[in-house]
Amino acid sequence: MNVTIIGTGYVGLVTGACLADMGNHVFCLDVDAAKVRRLNDGEIPIFEPGLEAVVRRNEAAGRLVFSTDVAASVRHGALQCIAVGTPPDENGSADLQHVLAAAAGIGRHMDDYRVIVNKSTVPVGTADRVREAVAEELAKRGDSATALEFSVVSNPEFLKEGNAVEDFMRPDRIIVGSDDERATRMLRELYAPFQRNRERLMLMSVRSAELTKYAANAMLATRISFMNELANLAERLGADIEEVRRGIGSDPRIGYHFLYAGAGFGGSCFPKDVRALQNSAQEVGRPLGVLAAVERANEVQKRVLADKIRARFGASLAGRRIALWGLAFKPNTDDMREAPSLALIADLLASGASVRAYDPVARAEARRIFSGEPRVEIVDSAIDCVSGCDALAIVTEWQEFRSPDFEALARQLRTPAIFDGRNLYDPAAVRAHRIEYFPIGRGT
Repeated sequence: MNVTIIGTGYVGLVTGACLADMGNHVFCLDVDAAKVRRLNDGEIPIFEPGLEAVVRRNEAAGRLVFSTDVAASVRHGALQCIAVGTPPDENGSADLQHVLAAAAGIGRHMDDYRVIVNKSTVPVGTADRVREAVAEELAKRGDSATALEFSVVSNPEFLKEGNAVEDFMRPDRIIVGSDDERATRMLRELYAPFQRNRERLMLMSVRSAELTKYAANAMLATRISFMNELANLAERLGADIEEVRRGIGSDPRIGYHFLYAGAGFGGSCFPKDVRALQNSAQEVGRPLGVLAAVERANEVQKRVLADKIRARFGASLAGRRIALWGLAFKPNTDDMREAPSLALIADLLASGASVRAYDPVARAEARRIFSGEPRVEIVDSAIDCVSGCDALAIVTEWQEFRSPDFEALARQLRTPAIFDGRNLYDPAAVRAHRIEYFPIGRGT
C-alpha cells in the first residue's frame, strides 16, 4: 500500500519505518527541513534501539522517503497518517494546532478518496475537528472539491520508548476507531501482516478509540504513583516495598507490571496525557479526582531523592558535589522530557550543590539543556562521574548500572553513600561493602 506519515517524531518515524519493512511504500512528511535533511543523510534524530537499521534498510530499498513537500505527500498515500506532536497547552489540554494544520494540508491537496488516520494522542472529539478542518479546505476549493470523499479514523499508538520497534512489529493489540467500512477494510489490509497468528485488531467507535489511549496511559501512571506512595509509607513503617510488590503482584488480578517504586515517572506521554485527560474531564463536568492525586503524588516523588540527600548531609549542600547516574526518563532512550533527573538536579542546585552526571545515551541532550549552568558537568563514563563526589544518586535503571564495582565506588566517593531512585541493589549486599544505602521504600 501507499502510506503517508505526517510527522517524523518517535511515533511517525517508527510507524513509517516499520510499515515500510512490511513492503509498503511510505512517504514521511515533516515541516522541519533540517530534520528531513538529516534523515535523508542517514542520520536518525532520536535514539531508539533497532530503528536505524530498519530506516536504512527501507530507504535503500526505495520504500521509505522523507520530504517537506505537502502536495506530494497527499498525492502519495490513500492512507494519510497524522503522527505529529500534541504538546500540553498552558491549561494542560492537548495543543492540536499541528494536528489541525496537517488536516488542512490534506484538504488543500487531496484529489481522490483519502483515509485520514489520527495516530497522534488526541482528546476525544478530535476526529470531528479534523473532519471539519478538511471539509473547510475542500469548501475553499469550490464545488468540485467538496464532492471528494474522505474518512477520519482513530488508530492510537501504544509504543514504549526504548522498545518501540518491537512493540510495533509484535503488537499486543491494534485499536481502530472507525465507523466507515471502506476505511476499516483498508486498515485491516494494512495491519494484516502483524496479526498472522491471531486477531489483534479491535474495532470500536472513533471516540472510544480516542479515549482508550488516554485511559491506558492514565492507568499505568496511576499504578506507578500508587506504588510510590506505598513505598514512602513502607519506609516509615519499616516494611520493604519490594517484598510488598512481590506479594501483591502474584495476584493475577493485579500482576507485576508497573508496580516498581522509584523516583517518579516522566517522559513525553504519561505527564501530558494525565493532564490532558483531566482537562477533558473538567470540560464536561466530570473531574477525575484519582488522576489529580496521581499527578500530585508524582510531583512529590520526584523530590524524594533530594530530600534523602539533604536528610543525610544537611539542608545546605553548599560545597557538595553529587554524582548522578541516569538522565533520560527511562532506559534505552535519550528523551529527557519531564525526566525525574531534571527535578533532582534543580533541587540539588537550589540547595547549593554541584552535579556531575552520566547517562549512556542522553549526554548530548543533557549538555544542550544545561549548557548555561556551570555547576552541572556531564561526563562520558560512570566511574568518572563518581570520582571525588560526595555521594551517588541513581535516577535511571540502565543495564550498566545494575552490577557496579562497589569496592571501586567506595574508594572513589568522598562519602560512600548511594541514593538509589530505582531500587537496583540488595541493601545488605551494598552495605557489606561499607557503603551507606538509601533506596526507595525499603525500611530502615
